[in-house]
Amino acid sequence: MLSRRNVRVKVMQQLYSLAQDKELSLAGAKRAYLQSVQDTFLLYLLNLYCITRVCSFAEEDGQTRLKKHLKSEDDIKFTPKLYNNPLISSLVNNKVLQARFKKERFDEGLDEDLFRKIYKEFAKEEPYIKYLLADSTNEDTIEILLELYRTCRRNELFNEIMDDRFFGWSDDKSLVIGALKKTLKALPAEGSFYEEHQPDEETVKDFGLFLLTKTYEEDAVLEDMIKPVLENWDSERVALIDMILIKMGIIEMLNIKTIPAKVTLNEYVELSKQYSTDKSKEFVNGLLDKILKELMERGQIVKEGRGLME
Repeated sequence: MLSRRNVRVKVMQQLYSLAQDKELSLAGAKRAYLQSVQDTFLLYLLNLYCITRVCSFAEEDGQTRLKKHLKSEDDIKFTPKLYNNPLISSLVNNKVLQARFKKERFDEGLDEDLFRKIYKEFAKEEPYIKYLLADSTNEDTIEILLELYRTCRRNELFNEIMDDRFFGWSDDKSLVIGALKKTLKALPAEGSFYEEHQPDEETVKDFGLFLLTKTYEEDAVLEDMIKPVLENWDSERVALIDMILIKMGIIEMLNIKTIPAKVTLNEYVELSKQYSTDKSKEFVNGLLDKILKELMERGQIVKEGRGLME
C-alpha cells in the first residue's frame, strides 16, 4: 500500500524534525518514522470503519420513515439495503475485522451525529435515491458505496476527524483513498483481507529506514559534496527542506541500485514543488542534476538492470 514517494515524505519529515529539535535522537526519529508508516495503514482501517458506520444509519432512516403518519411513496418503497446487503454484511460480520476496529478503539471519541449527518447528506444525492428505487446487483451496491465514500471525503467534519486522529492524513490521503476503493470493489471480503494493505518490509525498512539513517549519518559528507556546487549560494541560506531533499536524493542515487538515477532526481524535484518554496523546483533540479553528472563521471553511480543508468 505504501509507495516510495510516501516513504520519502515521511523520511523528509523526520530529517526535518532532527534538524529542528536538537533533543531528538536518530533512534527517536526512527520510531516516529515507523509509527507514521503504521498510521497510514490505520488511516485506511479508520476510513473503512467510517463507511460501515455511515451505512448503518440506513436502518435508522427506515425506522423513521415507518413512524411517519403520512408516508410518501418513497417512504413506502424504502429499504435499508445500503446496510443490509451481502457486501456490507461481509464487513460488519467479519469477526477479525471488527476485533481490529475494537483494538484500535475507533469507536471512542467519534460522535454518532457525524455519521448520521453524512448519511443524511448522502440521502439527498440523486444516485442514492435511484439506488433505493431499483433492484440492485452487487455491482450496483459497489458503485453506491464508492459514491458514499466520495460524499464522506467532501465532508469537512470527516476530514477533521482524520486530521485529528492521524497527522499524516493530508500526505497519505490519495494513497488511502486508492486502497479503500480497491477494497470496496473487491467486496464481499473474508478474514483478514485488510492485511494485504500493510506496508511491505522492503519499502519500509530496506528503502525508507535505510534512507533516513544513511542521510542523517552522512550529513557532513553530503554537506561537503553540495557546497562546491552551490557556486554563489551560501549553504546556510538554502531552505532547510531543499537541503534535506538534495541530501536524500544523493543518498538514494548512490545506494539504491534498483531505482534509475533520473527517476530519483525527478521524484525529489516533485517533492520540492509540494513541500518547499516556489523557487525550489529549479534549485533542487539544478543542484541534483550537477551532482548526478559529477557522480556519473567518477563512476560512482552503479545501477542494476538494463536502462537503469538513464
